[in-house]
Amino acid sequence: MTNGKKEVLKVRIVSVSFFVFSMAIFKPFGLGAWQWKACIHLVALWLLGFLVCLVSEATVEYLFRMPHTNERGVEYIIRRNLRFQVVNTLLVSLMVCLYRHFMLSSRIEGNKFSLTNFFDTVLIVMACSFAIGIYWRFKFRSRYLKSELEETRLLNEHLQKLHQKAEQRAKEAESALAADAATARNEAEQMSVPEPSDIITLTGSTSESVTLQIQNLLYVEAVGNYVKVFQWHDGRQRVDMLRTTSKQVEETLAAYPMIVRCHRAFIVNLCQVDEIISKGGAMQLVIKHCDDALPVSRSNMAGIKEAVKTVLGE
Repeated sequence: MTNGKKEVLKVRIVSVSFFVFSMAIFKPFGLGAWQWKACIHLVALWLLGFLVCLVSEATVEYLFRMPHTNERGVEYIIRRNLRFQVVNTLLVSLMVCLYRHFMLSSRIEGNKFSLTNFFDTVLIVMACSFAIGIYWRFKFRSRYLKSELEETRLLNEHLQKLHQKAEQRAKEAESALAADAATARNEAEQMSVPEPSDIITLTGSTSESVTLQIQNLLYVEAVGNYVKVFQWHDGRQRVDMLRTTSKQVEETLAAYPMIVRCHRAFIVNLCQVDEIISKGGAMQLVIKHCDDALPVSRSNMAGIKEAVKTVLGE
């Protein structure tokens, strides 16, 4: 058995024990009426609860195709734990309700299976799951932070490769352009990183528009019904306003894989990202030239990783 599997078993054993210990203290479902026999029921609930946890683990791993691993980053761990909590809470609640109906209803009539009892049980299990989740969050906080820092380090390494590749291709494009303009254009069409002469025009719902070299685009920020287009122009940062949505801008720039959404309010040119930093448990993209720091939402982190790999050709 691998260390990862052993750790999962340890976590589930402790979690189920916490749940059963809570029931032993508060004695819900009329457990107090069973006196010393309540201990037998608690042991039975522990065994059944542990089996349900294993079923929940298998469901998340094979049905949702999310194996237990720390190698996929903090975002993956959080999403996996969330799905496990949802699946396990429902299954445990169903198991407890059935146990109440078949094993505890002889002395407590209110333990008969019903929709009301199920929702009551869900609330109790959710409260226990919340407390257990807080415990494991603090327990593994240092590990999550370490994993997040490692994830940031790897992304920065990929960014450095991306910058080197962009510079190399820019030089190749300039040399080819000087030798043969037609050949340079054909080669540029096959490159993930655009040549310096690539120009694009962003238009809004009014007659206003912004024309820029795609390599000089820093990022786009959504502000209400407008977007701010930040670009590096003539040695300084230039900001233009357009009456449009970031979604429309994103669709216009879809042909350039290095330009991705990092947040619901920001679209960034990864070729203009100087580094990725982890600050207060959240990731930020530091932009070249201006040192602006853009937030990265966890839902967009996977897209950024995929974009970097696509541009690098990995």
